[in-house]
Amino acid sequence: MITITDKAKEKITHLMQDSEMGSDYFLRVSVKGGGCSGLSYNLDFDNEEQKGDQFFEDRGIKIALDMKSFLYLAGTELDFTDGLNGKGFNFINPNASRSCGCGESFSV
Repeated sequence: MITITDKAKEKITHLMQDSEMGSDYFLRVSVKGGGCSGLSYNLDFDNEEQKGDQFFEDRGIKIALDMKSFLYLAGTELDFTDGLNGKGFNFINPNASRSCGCGESFSV
């Protein structure tokens, strides 16, 4: 399961409203090969369920993960930072043994 902080929920809700997405849209979180540490995080909005999707809901946000990504991201918290030292979504992943300096890729 992935959890979402209050700041991440606010940003996700804002992005969905700005793009005029209906209630049938959800947040798709996935892991792809690449990045300086081997695996990179991917966030997108979707409204089509894929075979093998795992669905969770936290703080009113519906989240979809494919089974491969679920194995890498179980227990992860999604946060959002808008401070001077960096802006964007951050993954706090207890499964990552190493992360790159920018926080966009990891390895297990």
